[in-house]
Amino acid sequence: MVQQKKIGMIGAGSMAEALIQGLVKEGKVSPRQIHVTNRSRKERLKELSDRYGIEPVTDKSVFKNMDILILAMKPKDAAEALFPIKAYLHREQLVISMMAGISMDYILQLIGSPLPIIRTMPNTSSAIGLSVTAIAVGPHCNQESVEDAEEIFKAIGSVTWVKEDELDAVTALSGSGPAYIYYLVEAMEQAGIEIGLSPQISRDLTLKTLLGAAHMLIETGEEPSILRTKIMSPGGTTVAGIQFLNQSKFQEAVKGAVHSAWKRSLEIRNSFEKKKEEFLPPLQTQSK
Repeated sequence: MVQQKKIGMIGAGSMAEALIQGLVKEGKVSPRQIHVTNRSRKERLKELSDRYGIEPVTDKSVFKNMDILILAMKPKDAAEALFPIKAYLHREQLVISMMAGISMDYILQLIGSPLPIIRTMPNTSSAIGLSVTAIAVGPHCNQESVEDAEEIFKAIGSVTWVKEDELDAVTALSGSGPAYIYYLVEAMEQAGIEIGLSPQISRDLTLKTLLGAAHMLIETGEEPSILRTKIMSPGGTTVAGIQFLNQSKFQEAVKGAVHSAWKRSLEIRNSFEKKKEEFLPPLQTQSK
């Protein structure tokens, strides 16, 4: 159980804050068990301390006392953030990465020691406790590591278990997914306004329609194509709308967006893998 453990967090952005908020709100840990550092903005650490009661970290040596280390910085900052603290890390600690595009192998190369490691991909709905977080278990993990990761990320929503090589697809589908939905909402809202509705009514109808449709899918368990055809009366309004979407290659566009995001995630991962091969020594697996 994480209730008895100290959590160190590197990074203090919106995703880190959502996780802090969830852990504190759900009573998973005391705020004083969470120790946070970032690259430069000390005022941000004070803000999080004032808001949630967490411990800001100024002396990196405190990381040697952490049970769990959560990597919540931007991927490009990984090396800069990990090199100064690697001397304080040890094999009894669990490392959990929230960084997109950086493999567990690359992170362990940066650390220079074979620690238990887990990779995750939450999404921005974590801010309201409705993230779906994909979790991939890495080497050196035991059952306690798995249970700790699950408990932490259930504080911000639901979790699903995947293989590490599936995380690029997860990033494209659910990591970027909220943005696709927001883009759809923009279009539906604007269309409602163009045909005579007020902005407020158009937004309200759009959001509640999306919410209702999502609940129908979840609660009935039916395929979306079945639910769609049930409301497509021959010669009716829904048929006219769907026909236009088909003519506009709507499904192809949505699938193309996911594929493009997936390819970009692969490119990012490959760029870090090249850096690993060029600059990093082989991982030391022998006992120290």
